[in-house]
Amino acid sequence: MSTATATATQKRMYIDGKWCEADDGRTLRVINPATEELIAEMAYGNRAMVRRALEAAQKAMPTWMKLTSWDRAKILKKTADLMRERADVIARTMTTEQGKPLAEAKGEVIHSADTFEWFAEEGKRAYGQVIPQREQGKRHVTIKHPVGVVGAISPWNFPILLQARKIAPALAVGCTIVCKPAEQTPLSLVHVFECLVEAGVPAGVANLVLGPAQEVGDEFLENPICRKISFTGSTEVGKHLMRGAADQVKRLSLELGGHAPFIVFPDADPEVGAKIAVMGKFRNNGQVCISPSRFFVHKDVEKKFTEAAVEFTRALKQGNGLDAGTEIGPMIDKRALDKTSGLIDDARKQGASVLTGGKRGERFAKGHFFEPTVLKQVPANAKVLTEEPFAPVMPLLDFSNVDDVIRVANSTRYGLAAYVFTNDLTTAWKMADGLEAGIIAINDPVPATPQCPFGGMKESGMGRECGHEGLEAYLETKFVSMKLRDS
Repeated sequence: MSTATATATQKRMYIDGKWCEADDGRTLRVINPATEELIAEMAYGNRAMVRRALEAAQKAMPTWMKLTSWDRAKILKKTADLMRERADVIARTMTTEQGKPLAEAKGEVIHSADTFEWFAEEGKRAYGQVIPQREQGKRHVTIKHPVGVVGAISPWNFPILLQARKIAPALAVGCTIVCKPAEQTPLSLVHVFECLVEAGVPAGVANLVLGPAQEVGDEFLENPICRKISFTGSTEVGKHLMRGAADQVKRLSLELGGHAPFIVFPDADPEVGAKIAVMGKFRNNGQVCISPSRFFVHKDVEKKFTEAAVEFTRALKQGNGLDAGTEIGPMIDKRALDKTSGLIDDARKQGASVLTGGKRGERFAKGHFFEPTVLKQVPANAKVLTEEPFAPVMPLLDFSNVDDVIRVANSTRYGLAAYVFTNDLTTAWKMADGLEAGIIAINDPVPATPQCPFGGMKESGMGRECGHEGLEAYLETKFVSMKLRDS
């Protein structure tokens, strides 16, 4: 077959410009979470294949980095165009392997294409600077240099977008990359690589590998060819990567867990706030790192907000993401279902009440469905408030004092996102200043966008993706000092 084309049904990895099977013929079963049926079997490699991919990336980098940013931009923009042209097909694959509703999947594809296009342009702006000298006869400048070969690891909840945030800026500045998708959702990224290949990305510049997480991660950490790891996933794995990266002082970008507060003030319409809250909470079944997961509602509007939130939640249509009108699909797998059940059982035992939901989707014969759930009277030590839930569970809490709610909202090791619902400008700025989170969303349930920085504080990670900061994450700054000859 041609190395320029492959489809998700061919289930191959892409290394050094060639679509390839695993060396030993191993494959990984990819299961539809809505039907529990086998979709495909993806080639499943080993550490040796990861090493070959890194070597290919190293070989390709000198030529790739010498291209002008304008030439690299043409390939990234063509990739974006192809993704948009194929958005319906790619979205269907994503819904089939990940479960999210088709409209959400298509939205992710378009957002990812926008990310490629934005970094294609931003790559032209990897500026250095001229620094005024303090001694006659000297000149000081800084120039930018790509960090090197990148290892990119992403989870299953946004199988294209989270890789696009790594691939696009890395390639834009002249790095080469080896990408590992999640085992549950590798097929979507195959589509992206088809677009990259058709857009003209040279052999070795972008590589796609799938294999055991431990083997892939260890090769990224221990192989000196890999100069940077960009990881999106759990805080625990992020800490493991930090420890491993120390041996080579390897660069890291880490976008980790979150436990975002959603704070509702009494100056704004509580029903509108409830609608925004439900939209933000149950998008992708709460399986979103920046999903709001602790809802603090002012006592003055608690009753109206609660009633509206329960009503909106009960109205959500749950089903197979491919079915028309579906708003909530299945969770990713049985382990996620079991964890959600455990969180609710724990909250109930400690006195919480379930206002709606609280159990698995009983009307579905198959699939990993869990009813969108609203809880009240949740004690502070319940697991749903102390652990990252990553589940369709909305725990409602109340408050009356602004300083108190800031303190409680910040009383977690996480600091990725925080949400505020208010029409008062002073309140909005006080929350923006006081909340310990990398992303503060005021009246906005979906704040992420390619041109703005995305990342967290505390144990939610280090570094930023997207925005100009996302470009800088793949660059080194060189200081050049020149002593001129006396004229």
